[in-house]
Amino acid sequence: MSKQVKQLDRVIIRFAGDSGDGMQLTGDRFTQQSAVFGNDLVTLPNFPAEIRAPQGTLPGVSSFQVHLADHDVLTPGDAPDVLVAMNPAALKANIGDLPQGATIIVDTHDFTARNLAKAGYEINPLELLGDANDPLGAFQVQPVDLTGMTVEAVKEFGLSRKDAARAKNMFALGLLSWMYGRPTEPTVAFLEKRFAKVEAIRDANVAAFKAGWNFGETTEAFAVSYEIKPAPMAAGTYRNITGNLALAYGLVAAGVRSGLPLFLGSYPITPASDILHELSKHKAFGVTTFQAEDEIAGIGAAIGASFGGSLGVTTTSGPGVALKSEAIGLAVMTELPLVVVDVQRGGPSTGLPTKTEQADLLQAMFGRNGEAPVPIVAPQSPGDCFDAAIEAARIAVTYRTPVMLLSDGYLANGSEPWRIPDVDDLPAIDPDFATVEDLTDEDTFHPYARDPETLARPWAPPGVAGLEHRIGGLEKADITGNISYDPANHDFMVRTRQAKVDRIAESLPPLEVDDPSGQARVLVLGWGSTYGPIGAGVRRVRKAGYQVAQVHLRHLNPFPTDLGDILRRYDKVLVPEMNLGQLSLLLRAKYLVDAVGYNQVNGMPLKAAALAEAIGGLVADAEGIEVNLTTAEEAIQS
Repeated sequence: MSKQVKQLDRVIIRFAGDSGDGMQLTGDRFTQQSAVFGNDLVTLPNFPAEIRAPQGTLPGVSSFQVHLADHDVLTPGDAPDVLVAMNPAALKANIGDLPQGATIIVDTHDFTARNLAKAGYEINPLELLGDANDPLGAFQVQPVDLTGMTVEAVKEFGLSRKDAARAKNMFALGLLSWMYGRPTEPTVAFLEKRFAKVEAIRDANVAAFKAGWNFGETTEAFAVSYEIKPAPMAAGTYRNITGNLALAYGLVAAGVRSGLPLFLGSYPITPASDILHELSKHKAFGVTTFQAEDEIAGIGAAIGASFGGSLGVTTTSGPGVALKSEAIGLAVMTELPLVVVDVQRGGPSTGLPTKTEQADLLQAMFGRNGEAPVPIVAPQSPGDCFDAAIEAARIAVTYRTPVMLLSDGYLANGSEPWRIPDVDDLPAIDPDFATVEDLTDEDTFHPYARDPETLARPWAPPGVAGLEHRIGGLEKADITGNISYDPANHDFMVRTRQAKVDRIAESLPPLEVDDPSGQARVLVLGWGSTYGPIGAGVRRVRKAGYQVAQVHLRHLNPFPTDLGDILRRYDKVLVPEMNLGQLSLLLRAKYLVDAVGYNQVNGMPLKAAALAEAIGGLVADAEGIEVNLTTAEEAIQS
């Protein structure tokens, strides 16, 4: 049977099912296939915090969304073009996100009376397809017995019906792989390796995957397949990478480029634990990982490692930062290099462990007793976590200070294509350890003398004759480092530690201002993972014919030296954040700018369409015109 192949420039697909249906694995494999094919892509995994949420219920729904295209994309997409729903709860939980005309592929097997009741359906919506009161009438619905066909496809392998049905996610993956022309060989190889120890499970998953592909090829239900061509990219070797993996690689690279052993002291916490898992694999690069008994022990060990001459790192999420706050203050006082990675999640308290948020900025800025300034760095995309980790390490080592690196759950678990860099092209980091040659004429080591350029004190690991010194959490005397209660000395040391952090700004490059015409009167200023939604929103506004500028901050403390001048160029400044206005507060305090907040704290990334409307509203106010974004054709390029 000859089938039509239709060209698309982009598609957004969401796989959704029960938390035990393997939706994260399915989405990840589809993503890997697309990366191999050469599409640009951005992903959004979304899953419950419970290890096993109640089966068949709305809180138990797990989903994975991937946006793939033949051009540069910045977000996982506002709304799916295709929803694969494995049960009634998955359909109910995601139906509200679908635009009119979206395709729904639904597994009919689990639409039993019991499962329908769990999901809150009084009537099976599949029984009303085509009726006047069809609740799914706005969509293209394809009911498919994924489970039944999977069980039939793998019956030769002798599995129980329950075990056989577990391969239905691979049947769905095979079907979607056919629909969108994904290469199948990488997934077959993956399954053969993943389940190599259990031959029947291995063969059943491979058979289910191939059966799904063959079903798409032969059934009359799907008369059209789609082709999305590879995206143009700069020459190089690429791989698909998540933020946590990129961050781990960045820390390893920082160790290599500084010549320092890397020590991670960490207590497992969602969504940061993957960094610990990954770094534990890299002992060959001089990495030591310590899974501590609690958050305080993890950072204490990292500070001890830095005192001993290693690059000390600790990883956590918001609740863990709260527990580490006194120890961060100790690192401020002892002026030792330390990288504190905070993969932010919804709060407060235990909050939303598997959902994203940007609400730890003020905690990173001020969450310690006393005057304890700490530099803050934030990556803007999953791949950028690599560069941000190296930058955090550079600042920590060069300026002898703890540095906060603010990632978040969206960056940590999301993925994108990443060009693997040449190690020799990465910035070198000079530890510049103190030596006996640095001693004064009196042959006395001064542990709190200052480098005139950076204000950093000497780094003298123990064991070097002539460089012995006292260290601890009590206030230090200038130069000698002896314990001091002198009021004037304390005032001087407090100001000096602040001046040291302020001086970091002198090493930062000028901010990149994206203002193509130079005529924009509205600036959109963001930080962290809002980069993608802001960029997509700005594209929509420009495509509709209006002017808007964009700046994104990597360094949040200290701010770049040119930020104030940039802010003063624009009539309106919009600051989108996944919090209630924390960066806006800092900008207002420092620059007296009337920053307008665009704030969301629902555990999900910002949506480009809604953000574009907010930008358009400010453009209208600033220029005294009417703004209509409908001409942007729903921002196909975003």
